[in-house]
Amino acid sequence: MSEKLLRVGLVGHGHLGKWHGQKIHAHEMTNFTCIVEPNEKAWADIKKSYPEINLVRTVSESLELCDAYIVSSPTIFHHEITKELLSNGKHVFCEKPLTSTYDQAKEVNSLAKEKNLVLQVGHSERCHEAWEKLDLISKFTSNPSIVNLTRVAPFKGRATDVDVVQDLLIHDIDLLLYLFKTNPMAVTATGEKIRTKHWDYVEAVFEFEGNLKATIIVGRNNIEEVRSLEVINAQGMARVDLMNRVVKVADKDSNEVETVLEYEGRDHLAIEQDHFYHSILKNKEVFVDGDAGVKAVFYVNKVLESLEKKERVLCQM
Repeated sequence: MSEKLLRVGLVGHGHLGKWHGQKIHAHEMTNFTCIVEPNEKAWADIKKSYPEINLVRTVSESLELCDAYIVSSPTIFHHEITKELLSNGKHVFCEKPLTSTYDQAKEVNSLAKEKNLVLQVGHSERCHEAWEKLDLISKFTSNPSIVNLTRVAPFKGRATDVDVVQDLLIHDIDLLLYLFKTNPMAVTATGEKIRTKHWDYVEAVFEFEGNLKATIIVGRNNIEEVRSLEVINAQGMARVDLMNRVVKVADKDSNEVETVLEYEGRDHLAIEQDHFYHSILKNKEVFVDGDAGVKAVFYVNKVLESLEKKERVLCQM
């Protein structure tokens, strides 16, 4: 397979799927062969961008055309689609969350391992250059006592079919697990339903062994857009501003706030897809594997459980 182009299909040509389609089309290792889009009213516009593309309504109609797929459908269909693709020997890059429930996530992850197929999950926030330069703030990240992650924005009218836990908080729980390599023991979550019938604002407090406590705040009805990570310990504080791509430090031994890193933005979808194709064709390590996707779904479900019960929930896996 490494001597020929990888035949790639896209499932879902909506808001995010359109961007994924552009990346598939532009990549030097791929042949963009098919788009699965059940809404036939969208086909005319798709044909304007990709006149030679095969357009089909269902995954089953596309199986002979593709070796690998990007799944960018609504979350409620992730389990059904990913399971069908893996069962038919196809590699899958599924947007987050991997599935709606923990049991579904475990099922598709086990299937990928059984079939020896690549299963990658779209936790794109791992692509920030800041995470490759953590040595600059290692005195805080190596021994944190408080971590605050914030992801809020004014209402944009999209992704209202799901709550902010599945849409937004999942990014930050993945970052929390990825950066600090430890799993929470319990979570206490509170929230409000403001714009939709789903949770529009959530604050989740995670407890870990030892001294660490992490708070994730997500919302889609905020005054301004904020995406940040703060790490505090006895040494002081480090803040990663993911909106403005700036890392600052307030060290207890200094009277000045120091900017330790300013970095350029990256095309996260292109980076993720590049990793996906290299893991298939070059046997490279999967960027965000199924195990990570399963973990994220597990803790997201625990946050939702705490919200519904209005109480602290234990969450050891």
